[in-house]
Amino acid sequence: MSILVTGGAGYIGSHVVDLLIARGYEVVVLDNLVAGHVKAVHPKATFIQGDLMDEGMLDRVFAEHTFGGVMHFASHIQVGESMRNPFKYFRDNVFALTYLLERVTQAKIQRFVLSSTANLYGDPHKMPIAEDEARVPGSVYGETKQSAERLLHWMDEIYGLKSACLRYFNASGAHPNGHIGEDHDPETHLIPLVIQVALGQREHVAIYGTDYPTPDGTAIRDYVHVVDLADAHIRALEALQEGRSLVYNLGSGQGYSVKEVIETVRKVSGHPIPTVDIERRAGDLPVLVADSTRIQHELGWQPQFNTLEAIVASAWEWHKHHPNGYDD
Repeated sequence: MSILVTGGAGYIGSHVVDLLIARGYEVVVLDNLVAGHVKAVHPKATFIQGDLMDEGMLDRVFAEHTFGGVMHFASHIQVGESMRNPFKYFRDNVFALTYLLERVTQAKIQRFVLSSTANLYGDPHKMPIAEDEARVPGSVYGETKQSAERLLHWMDEIYGLKSACLRYFNASGAHPNGHIGEDHDPETHLIPLVIQVALGQREHVAIYGTDYPTPDGTAIRDYVHVVDLADAHIRALEALQEGRSLVYNLGSGQGYSVKEVIETVRKVSGHPIPTVDIERRAGDLPVLVADSTRIQHELGWQPQFNTLEAIVASAWEWHKHHPNGYDD
């Protein structure tokens, strides 16, 4: 049996596919290439270009393949865009998932891993954020992931489909072998934005808010290496064989401020990084850090890239050798 990876040509999905194949799995990648890159797909994976809203295509995929599990990464992920274009996010992140789940249940597949988000938690009461924190999504994007998790709850109740919902904030870094990495258009993530300044592709990096109640006045976030995320997803997939659904937060266990990220890129790259201070963005919180204690205790997951410098160094190597992403 193969593992179906939707969105497997994207940033996180491609790293999961790479690790699945390294561990001996057969993989089918389904991606519409709106945000993914065919060059990111492992050559040993079976690649199908298609959209989850295409029900005829889905029927053919499930008729031609037998899947032992599904790992779902296909979604839009930009918080700001979701507030400007909510219908796009509800259509592609929720409605498309219902089409996929209908085929999954018809095929009697019993394992489903969802790439979720810690944006579900909105304004948390405790930090770091544990899985029992109240879910009050801070954006339409977060709401669509909340809807996805609720869909999976009912799929378990009705069909016995066991799922693992993995919630995390800032996927970062690149594969240590340098063959796959981060390539978004437009780029919105802090680490690659700062690296683009080091590469001369941007004049400066904007710091949104320098008056937060944090040690250096800038917002603190949790960064977790994409290969560590891939490992967590595969551990969760395998744990579903035990017959219960799972929910885990994923993070490095350490928060880093915007200024710390910028200073780390300066150190790793050897380049000065000009900055411009800008007012806070509406809705940004001072500190967001995920508590990963549960998955560490239950599945033995431990981040291997456990320092900001290690994360930035892998990202720097990727972008330095692929300044135009996969177009290189």
